[in-house]
Amino acid sequence: MGHTLIEKIIMHNTGLDDVSPGQIVTVNVDRVMIHDIFIPFVAEKFEEMGFSRLWDADKVVLIYDHLVPTAASEDVRHFKLGDAFAAKYGLTHVHRADGICHQLMPELRYARPGNIVFGTDSHTTTYGSVGCFSSGIGYTEMAAILGTGELWVRVPETIRVTIDGDLPAGVTAKDIILRLLGDLKSDGATYRALEITGSTARALSVSGRTTISNMAVEAGAKCCLFAPDEKTCAFSGVKPESVDWLHADDDASYCRTLHYNASELVPVCACPSQVDNIHPVRELEGTAIDQVFIGSCTNGRLEDLETAARILNGRQVAVRTIVTPASRSIYEEAIQKGILQTLARAGCIITQPGCGLCCGRAGGILCGDEKVVATNNRNFLGRMGPSSVGIYLASPATAAASALHGTIAPSPEWKS
Repeated sequence: MGHTLIEKIIMHNTGLDDVSPGQIVTVNVDRVMIHDIFIPFVAEKFEEMGFSRLWDADKVVLIYDHLVPTAASEDVRHFKLGDAFAAKYGLTHVHRADGICHQLMPELRYARPGNIVFGTDSHTTTYGSVGCFSSGIGYTEMAAILGTGELWVRVPETIRVTIDGDLPAGVTAKDIILRLLGDLKSDGATYRALEITGSTARALSVSGRTTISNMAVEAGAKCCLFAPDEKTCAFSGVKPESVDWLHADDDASYCRTLHYNASELVPVCACPSQVDNIHPVRELEGTAIDQVFIGSCTNGRLEDLETAARILNGRQVAVRTIVTPASRSIYEEAIQKGILQTLARAGCIITQPGCGLCCGRAGGILCGDEKVVATNNRNFLGRMGPSSVGIYLASPATAAASALHGTIAPSPEWKS
């Protein structure tokens, strides 16, 4: 019997000749990420466990992104405790307002193909886009890794998702993952790995794959993996021969398989207030909105900003529209290419890189029964204001088109 992608990674990491779903194994962690919200709790638990030094300071990344800039006095405490921990234990990788943790980890090559990486955030599944087994954990597990460099995991079953064919104009990776969430539902992949393959998946950019891996956790997935290819190797700075082992076997066993014809996919939204409440944009067209948010670790990359700028070029938004690049490098490149100028001239509010409105902070909070079209990953009650606010999750193309009209609208590139 052959092995799935996740099984291959675990075997490669542990040196085991064979693993199977349900088996408990102890893995050697290649890298960890702690963000500003969790660092006080990780630091306290680490010392409570009796550790006096890190297993490897060079493998620990501390990122300030959720609380940047500070929006409450308590935020400052997180920064001070984080700085103190970094100084005490010699952290060499500390990023202050450089961008969102899940963008920085693969962008800065902390997370690479074949690695096992854990982070104190559920959307750590993001790095599966480059063939990395990455998953979110709590602060107690993180503290244990900091002291030992190890963590036990249960080998997950795998759901294989094959997507073939050409995507219609105006249909994006975000529409793919939203459609998949609608089919799997919010618990359909609980503690399972998603393995994404097919000609459509291979045609996606690393950015598009990242969007899909990012939101896989919304179905409960432990991770979401794409096999590395030449795009991955160029992005991650690795040689193809170093990852030629990183592919699923033809005779691998899957607990479930799904197949999609890309040509049949359409623009969709996740409607309030669940990520699996999926409806085609054409059914929602004309719904009045009060705000648009384009950003987050799901859709704040250059490709996403380019899409929005292409749609908004020479036109004016009809509702307040907030654009938040996912990292400083994306922000700078978007300036160099004139993308941010185009968005600013269209009336968009451009903010500093960070999590921003996605986690309900740093400006843009809604109130009353207002509605927002947003490109992030969650539309839960109270996410962007009181529970009366309605959040519609969509692609950057749909978000930009909706900003123009002041109502939910599909990309002008899409023809029904």
